[in-house]
Amino acid sequence: MNVLDAVALGIMQGLTEFLPVSSSGHLVILRNLLGFSAPQLLLDTVLHLATLGAVCVFFRRDIFEIFFEFKQWLLESRRLRDLMKTSHGSLAVWVIIGTLPTAAIGLGFRGYFEDLFGSPSAVGSMLLVTGCIVGMTRLIPESYNTRSRLGLWVALSVGVAQGLAVTPGISRSGITIVCALLFGLQRDLAGRFSFLLSIPAILGALVLQLDSDAAAQIGLGALAAGFVVSLIVGVGALRLLMGMLARGRLFYFTPYCWLAGVLVLLFS
Repeated sequence: MNVLDAVALGIMQGLTEFLPVSSSGHLVILRNLLGFSAPQLLLDTVLHLATLGAVCVFFRRDIFEIFFEFKQWLLESRRLRDLMKTSHGSLAVWVIIGTLPTAAIGLGFRGYFEDLFGSPSAVGSMLLVTGCIVGMTRLIPESYNTRSRLGLWVALSVGVAQGLAVTPGISRSGITIVCALLFGLQRDLAGRFSFLLSIPAILGALVLQLDSDAAAQIGLGALAAGFVVSLIVGVGALRLLMGMLARGRLFYFTPYCWLAGVLVLLFS
């Protein structure tokens, strides 16, 4: 793989990781257009790591508050109920709980999901599903999303949704945010929880995909170029997504997902 191919994939990843159109699905499509017959799972993971960096940059205040409140809790109390009384400390607990079903689904069905990365027709079908998922937000009234705190069932349900998003063509951001919105969470909290929940998931995927031989086949230069481009583009896309979420405009992406899904099915 040359550097230009990696840059193209990096731009695609940065744009689509946060917008609810499925980054993994678009990477499968672009990879096939570039002539790669086999999935480049290590490159996909490196590009996801770059957009993880974008999450850390954009939500740096939340991440700092989580570490600060957790540190204070360790020094002063160590009782779980005291940690749950804090805003960001409790958020960290719900992220950990939400990660459990994600890990179970990812590890239990890893081989099945990896096979789908080589199937454009599967991606097209799942893009149609993603369009339906984000389209549901058009039916949610603004007055419904007033819940300001997470809970056990919300965290577990969003974690399950994130696990299902391993399927290429299913948008991770789309399905997790919509799941949180259906539980009545405030839009900003739904978005923050969705992206903070992605941190352990992406780190886990990186550990599973670490392979020095694969790195040599792709090339360190290509990996580095894709990472940098994906990080920069990802910050801008995340800013755009959070703005649209605040205005309740996620359903704007439904026609695109449906059109992309139909085109992929027709030409695959």
